[in-house]
Amino acid sequence: MPDEIFTKPFTQQEPLPEAAIARAVEVMRHGRLHRYNTLPGEYGEVADLEIEFADFTGARFALAVASGGYALGCALRAIGVRQGEHVLTNAFTLAPVPGAIAAVGGVPVLVEVTEDLVIDLDDLETKADRARVLLLSHMRGHICDMDRLMEIARRHDLTVIEDCAHTMGAAWKGVPSGRHGVIGCYSTQTYKHMNSGEGGLLVSDDPQVMARAILLSGSYMLYPRHRAAPASDYFEQSKYDTPNVSGRMDNLRAAILRPQLADLPQQIARWNRLYQRLEAELAGGQGLALVSRAEGESYVGSSFQFRLPAFSAPMVVDFVTRCLARGVELKWFGAKEPMGFTSRHESWHYVPPQSLPRSNAILAGLLDLRLPLSFDLDDVALIARILREELQKTRAI
Repeated sequence: MPDEIFTKPFTQQEPLPEAAIARAVEVMRHGRLHRYNTLPGEYGEVADLEIEFADFTGARFALAVASGGYALGCALRAIGVRQGEHVLTNAFTLAPVPGAIAAVGGVPVLVEVTEDLVIDLDDLETKADRARVLLLSHMRGHICDMDRLMEIARRHDLTVIEDCAHTMGAAWKGVPSGRHGVIGCYSTQTYKHMNSGEGGLLVSDDPQVMARAILLSGSYMLYPRHRAAPASDYFEQSKYDTPNVSGRMDNLRAAILRPQLADLPQQIARWNRLYQRLEAELAGGQGLALVSRAEGESYVGSSFQFRLPAFSAPMVVDFVTRCLARGVELKWFGAKEPMGFTSRHESWHYVPPQSLPRSNAILAGLLDLRLPLSFDLDDVALIARILREELQKTRAI
């Protein structure tokens, strides 16, 4: 009997909802794409999205921007990161996170990762006095013990910015991801939880920080047109010495996002059904280590990770190659050279070399796959069968 083949692409997202398409067409028909190009008495799609996202997260203020990476850089500038200043962040993350630190002149100081793919809080404790800022990455949707992390941050006077590119809609003990730190940053790039091609959002309860972020984003003194924003007094304190680093979201992307935000709880439930089915199908697989989830974590299962801790690099390559031949696209975080979105700290030459033996050991066998909502439960069952079968073949080599 021939081997089963998986035929659906791992990068194909669902079509945008009809409500998003209709709203986008309306914006294109009137032509007012720039967020400040509005009629008298009209706030526009971006300002309305900011109000709705602030309500979704429970934040006082929100700002929509051009990308998740821009959101990170804007947040770092808004809290005043200086040239040459050390900024803590995860050793396991995507390149835009240390890249945002380097781009504002900061120096990334990397913190080890645990087998559950979250920041190592013991290592954070030892490094906390080396910086005043932690850019915390909830990498691939995994949330650490935020109670303990924030207790460490309070004791060491660390300002926490949360990178929530993979945790929009997730929570720790009921508190939405992005609401523990001073600023939460989100992405609406195509492969995230809402799709506008590119885009990002920031939330904060700090009026001075958000006023600076809005000025940085390119408000051109039009900040009174923002709805989810601080009072004008806070802008008066900063408007003359905050540079314009333009990165606004436009009304077309906001129009696409607003219906998706309304649908997000239902989409999260769909992702988690896929994730949990794949997890159940792979549980107990010989040589395969699944990632544990903390009891307090509410996650969004839009991607899936597992480890092959006993595999050598050639064995991992062989396994990935065999799976790809059967249509299952895996990404390996242990490769020496960056491939696509996967890279390790040694490839970030703008980051000073650092000794991270625990992270290196974990990444050596770490594999990742996307779970787009174009998949169904039968699809993930087939993916699991292929993974189990090829795992056995690889172990037999």
